[in-house]
Amino acid sequence: MNTENVKLSNRAYIAIGLMLFALFFGAGNLIFPASLGQQAGENIWWAVLGFIVTGVGLPLLGVMAMGYSGSKDVQALASRVHPVYGFIYTVLLYLTIGPAFAIPRTGTVSYEIAVKPFLGSGATDMSQTIFLMVFFLLTLWLSINPAKLVDRIGKVLTPLLLLSICALIIKSLVTPMGSYQAPTDAYATSGIAVVQGILDGYNTMDALASLVFAILVIDFVKLSGAQTKEEVTSATFKAGLIAVAWLGFVYIFVANIGATSVSQLGILDTGAPVLAESAKLLFGSIGALILAVIVLLACLTTSIGLVTSCSKYFYRVFPGINYKLYAVIFSVVSFFIGMYGLKTIISAAIPVLMFLYPLTIAIIALAFLNNTFQGRQCVYVWTIGLTLISAFVSGCETAEVNLGAFGQWFATYVPFHDVGMGWVTFTVAGLIIGFIHKTLVSKPQVHGEEEKSVA
Repeated sequence: MNTENVKLSNRAYIAIGLMLFALFFGAGNLIFPASLGQQAGENIWWAVLGFIVTGVGLPLLGVMAMGYSGSKDVQALASRVHPVYGFIYTVLLYLTIGPAFAIPRTGTVSYEIAVKPFLGSGATDMSQTIFLMVFFLLTLWLSINPAKLVDRIGKVLTPLLLLSICALIIKSLVTPMGSYQAPTDAYATSGIAVVQGILDGYNTMDALASLVFAILVIDFVKLSGAQTKEEVTSATFKAGLIAVAWLGFVYIFVANIGATSVSQLGILDTGAPVLAESAKLLFGSIGALILAVIVLLACLTTSIGLVTSCSKYFYRVFPGINYKLYAVIFSVVSFFIGMYGLKTIISAAIPVLMFLYPLTIAIIALAFLNNTFQGRQCVYVWTIGLTLISAFVSGCETAEVNLGAFGQWFATYVPFHDVGMGWVTFTVAGLIIGFIHKTLVSKPQVHGEEEKSVA
């Protein structure tokens, strides 16, 4: 590659990295670190360290894994376990980052930050219903008729949102609202705070979304000149690093805003009112209004992008319903789920995330390790199979489903299960058993040619 191409590629890295940041960045990336900061108090930096592992590190690894794997999409990667598993996992992933949780969350976060603080005691269930109806009708209209307007809003929106957050951060550092308070029980010690921060990072859903967004990044780096697998992986890493560096920056300082706001605001239910009220305290009603408008536009853009992505995927796998009807269905479902409110949506999502995240981390790890076991399906099956057991138990327990003696056994004998990390033991055990299986059982031959997907 000549010097000119290298320069073009460097510019492309920055452009693609900022595009990826815009894809990742939504209001959810603001409300969760703000809430974490409030609850972690004096242990904020330990909690932030854990949050960055899953909120920054995993999305970067997810993007890199897709580039390294050479898979055309997330379903193809997950299908290395088995085509049926690949299909079910991908459908669950799209539903989670789509109409079940992430899309409704865009509407409820918009209401909590852009409308509710200004209604005061006048905020009612009816006001939320009316707002959500308008929000998702607008989402539907722009999703069915994707116009240049959406792209233009996106290009202007990200710099504006970053500028407003940077202003909020600088003001909070110059004139802090208060000092750090004692941590809540979930963050009582430094070690507990790190683990809880790791689990809190699940809420961003960015590791799940990274497997979907990575395909766009890979397409762009290929158009920018990357050709070999090594070039695609390297370019994807550099673009991803730019995106997650910005995410990490926002997380650190927004968490600090949350931690210093407790003496003024008390500990609030979610991070949305923390941001809205902090903006009022730091800049007055004008600052809160500007933040509200920008967050509203950010949520709307994210909502449109998610409805469009989910509709395209389901139209591809279930072509019996056309794209526009899928967009209608997902918008209507998101509206009704949004009616339950932000706190309920966040609480309901946690068991699903406790189930999906271990499986996602395991498939990312297997994508990187693929060449060490020659892509043998048995390693994928053992690793994901055992991870699935632990992930299922964690999801059920988080949803307060009583598993009886089975659950008691897990709590007693599985290391780290009590802090939500028991899946690590099962994943490692599955990987080891898979390698032993690969070593002991030769790969079957078909007419002198190796099968592509057998144990």
